[in-house]
Amino acid sequence: MKSYPNKNLAQLKKVDSLLDLMKDGNEYESIVSLLPNNADLVPELRRAIDEIENIRQRPLICYFANVVRPVPDVSILSSDDLPFNEMVNKIDSTKIEVDVMVVTPGGSGQQVSQFVNTLRPRFGSVEFILPYMCMSAGTLWVLSGDKIWMDKRAYIGPIDPQVALSDGRVIPIQSLLVLLQEIRSEGEKFLKKGLSPPWDLIRLIDNMDARQVGDAITQSGYAIKMATEFLEKYKFKSWAVHSSSGHPVTDIEKHNRADEIARLLCSHDYWKSHAHGITRDVAQSPLRLKIDEIESVPNIERAVRRLWALLYWLFDRGVICKLFISKNYVLVRHVINVAK
Repeated sequence: MKSYPNKNLAQLKKVDSLLDLMKDGNEYESIVSLLPNNADLVPELRRAIDEIENIRQRPLICYFANVVRPVPDVSILSSDDLPFNEMVNKIDSTKIEVDVMVVTPGGSGQQVSQFVNTLRPRFGSVEFILPYMCMSAGTLWVLSGDKIWMDKRAYIGPIDPQVALSDGRVIPIQSLLVLLQEIRSEGEKFLKKGLSPPWDLIRLIDNMDARQVGDAITQSGYAIKMATEFLEKYKFKSWAVHSSSGHPVTDIEKHNRADEIARLLCSHDYWKSHAHGITRDVAQSPLRLKIDEIESVPNIERAVRRLWALLYWLFDRGVICKLFISKNYVLVRHVINVAK
């Protein structure tokens, strides 16, 4: 992986290792002005992966998108399927547990289902580690884990689908349903008074694309269905008793809680913005989604932050859009046209 931009190289101090000079609590700032003598950063990244695996005692695979700089092709895409499968297949066949570290702005919910279909039949335990952003379809993905480990600085996001408008803008698809409901409510007020609805409301309805409204209903239903299934089947599989009462948890209670979480995560009306970051505190209340805190395990917070600082350093150079990496696999997607 030899790809560094030429700009400002003269200002960077050359060193043998970024990881060795990284300072705890100041991980990124302590290496931002350094440049490794070896342009291939894969050995350093694998050293950081080893730190996490030695603590967790289970293999780690990583799916990282460049969310640091505005570069193209960072979403979860169908083209991710083959490298992800190859990375999973490189794991020792005797291992029945795996950790997945994810950083993503979101993408295809259908591809997330494929990721889950790759992981869950193979491993009895799949746990997700989130050092930073894991939004939209990424959030849907981590709901399929037995556990979700989040750094204090990490966040997930709403899973309401988005749609591209004719002018190129991308909007949360449920906002169409919210607008339609508002138009309907306003129109009913006028009709109850024996009046015709205002012309501006009629024009809004005329300009709405019926196919997009249909997609809003269908895709929102898909997101809710998948989130409910993932939670019920995987996240809640070891949920046996209520922590408050000690009473056994029934199957219908698992389903109802999963459905409640899925619908709230998919509610544009509740979050108001598809880009709303949901911290682990918010995830646990009001979502009532159990999140495990990485600092509760000795040394894991340090190891996770060291790996993410290396990735941040790499992504900040703006030449990579996505990275699949584990102890035995690496695939780098380079940026062809970097946004200015």
